[in-house]
Amino acid sequence: MRKKRGKIVITLKSTREIDAMDESGSLLASIHEAVRDFIKPGVTGAQIDQFFQDRIEAAGAIPEQIGFEGYEYATCVSVNDEICHGFPDDKPLKNGDLIKVDTVVNLHGAMSDSCWSYVVGESTPEIDHLMDVTKKALYKGIEQAQVGNRIGDIGHAIQTYVEGEGLSVVREFIGHGIGPTMHEAPSVPHYGEAGKGLRLKEGMVITIEPMVNTGTWKAKMDDNGWTARTEDGGLSCQYEHSLAITKEGPRILTKQKGE
Repeated sequence: MRKKRGKIVITLKSTREIDAMDESGSLLASIHEAVRDFIKPGVTGAQIDQFFQDRIEAAGAIPEQIGFEGYEYATCVSVNDEICHGFPDDKPLKNGDLIKVDTVVNLHGAMSDSCWSYVVGESTPEIDHLMDVTKKALYKGIEQAQVGNRIGDIGHAIQTYVEGEGLSVVREFIGHGIGPTMHEAPSVPHYGEAGKGLRLKEGMVITIEPMVNTGTWKAKMDDNGWTARTEDGGLSCQYEHSLAITKEGPRILTKQKGE
């Protein structure tokens, strides 16, 4: 989500609503698990997009991104230096491409949002390091998603870890609240000061989705008005989970097998 300003209205979810979002998230997680074996050199972003759309609709759910502010696709497929909102196209993916696949599922009104990163074919040490740091940064942020903590605690944990590994955190695109619509308050930056910002309350459902770059954190926009890419052409990686703030700690709603 791009940073926005304005009146903050936060929807607190009931246990029943969170359970429904967990079911939606389980569906989304299962598609991310299934697409791993589908992604290989020669496959196109458009084929990956169709893979997701077919499975979402087969489960009786809605690919919520289609039609959002005029967006035409079920997913965003962002390649290499594309940070986010890449259009799925017919260009064959190459060995060594780093792709990020992001989508939102609406299952009977319950929303879930998750992005996952994949290497096409063989990886490199640079990509391995970037992916490892980005995924660990996601979970360091999730660890801070506790009742009574503040939004800044999440961003601070992510930023300090990522920068300590010699990488950078994108500033312009951030996490957000989710449900009953795709993007809601609060905003969840992946940088910031510990102890600052909105206090987290039981019943909040948010996304944490750090976008981490090998070079500068600064972004530039493509002419299509959607796709953001690194200003210096460096690689970008992203992992995202939807999660609920509960008294027992953060409940990941888009958890994949083995997490």
